[in-house]
Amino acid sequence: MKSIYTLQNRWRIEEKGLYYYGLRCGENMFKNSIAVSTKQRHILKLLPKSLSENEIKILKPLIDKNIIVRQTELKQTPTSIRNARFCKKCCANDYIIPGMEFDEDGLCPMCKTENNVKELKSVVPIMNDIHVAKKSRFDVAVFYTGGKDSTFLLYYFAKVKKLRVLALTWEIPFMSDCARKSIENAKKHFDNVEFLTRRINDDDLKKIYRKLYELSGNTCACPSLAYVLFYSEMVNERVPYFFAGNEPVQMLGLYYNHMAPKLAYSITENKLMCALINLGRIFTLHPPLRRGQIQTLMTMKQLAYGDHPIKKISGYTNSLVSNVVEAIHQVPHILYPLKKSIKRSSLTGNIPAFVHVDMNEICGGKYDWNKVKDILIKECGWSEPTDDKKALHTSCQIEKCKDHSQFVRFYNCESKIIPFSALEISLASRNCGRTKEEMLYEMENLLGFSLDAPHECGIMIDYFMK
Repeated sequence: MKSIYTLQNRWRIEEKGLYYYGLRCGENMFKNSIAVSTKQRHILKLLPKSLSENEIKILKPLIDKNIIVRQTELKQTPTSIRNARFCKKCCANDYIIPGMEFDEDGLCPMCKTENNVKELKSVVPIMNDIHVAKKSRFDVAVFYTGGKDSTFLLYYFAKVKKLRVLALTWEIPFMSDCARKSIENAKKHFDNVEFLTRRINDDDLKKIYRKLYELSGNTCACPSLAYVLFYSEMVNERVPYFFAGNEPVQMLGLYYNHMAPKLAYSITENKLMCALINLGRIFTLHPPLRRGQIQTLMTMKQLAYGDHPIKKISGYTNSLVSNVVEAIHQVPHILYPLKKSIKRSSLTGNIPAFVHVDMNEICGGKYDWNKVKDILIKECGWSEPTDDKKALHTSCQIEKCKDHSQFVRFYNCESKIIPFSALEISLASRNCGRTKEEMLYEMENLLGFSLDAPHECGIMIDYFMK
């Protein structure tokens, strides 16, 4: 009896060839796309089937690479974390990251390449030391959610560095109770911090959320909408720097999600590129830019006008951000102040620089989640989540919705975005100071890695449907 051949699990026929929905290992890590000939495509569309000798000859390159296999060799995607295969070193597994491959030693791609990515710390300039500003009431601005990471930044700048901080909070409808309490407590602990809170009126926000849900399956627009709300304020106050509160694993996750090449992590220090950009600005009668200002203009212009054509053809795109931009443009009037401030700040050079703090470095080598929590509770009055085992994303009560929608879409090969939280918790599990048991508990109970929609999705939909 002839063997039946089929495409290996997680490979799908796309317009221009085949695409693998997963995180590959070794030299194939980012080789998810493979071109196929017209003859190969014709046969592929007929699979699964038994193959003639001529068909086997045509498909031999794909058979040799185990992209086409006998049906008895077809892998299965785990249906729960209980039957997943785990990395030997971290808590990454092929349930929360479907299609993740392992090397011969049982290591996931992230652990396999750990030594090769040590220098990939940020796609915006790193500035751990900030000097007192001479032309502003503030030395830094922090986009403050009341969560663990942004509260740590607040503590670092206000109490450790003793700087004048502008804390900017976008009040979302789904802010967790512990985040609200943390914000109120922080106001009592910091004399050198000015807190500014803004919100978008319900009618406008619901229009944005409806479109975003249509595009992404969730309403997560952080921090993009916060940038829209506060950029003008930062320009008016002549704030020299602003920080978004991203911990190390969030920055590194962009690389493994194929959203930022290695070059993106070093281009901020490329003196030749900066010189060329500034030469062009001088010729157009614009003042030269300092570190972080080009990242600010790129970020704000994307929100105001959409993706730059160069970015669209680069292959390194973030469809989630693009979806947020499209949703925001459903309410164009909220962009008018942003567009006006972009033009004014670019012309005057009064551009708040988008920079990043290396949290590992300022913590003495490791951003230990448990130690950080203890500091925040003692020094900032931080209110931790009801379930004290939660450490990832602690400021939003419907964070599970984002996790779930990203997970299900990737699981079903409907999106090429690997769930952000899946990458982040896997990367963090190596050195965040928490046990494997604690990480597994969070993955299984506190994040949205479920094929069934969590009850939080009802809260989300109820808001924008009313």
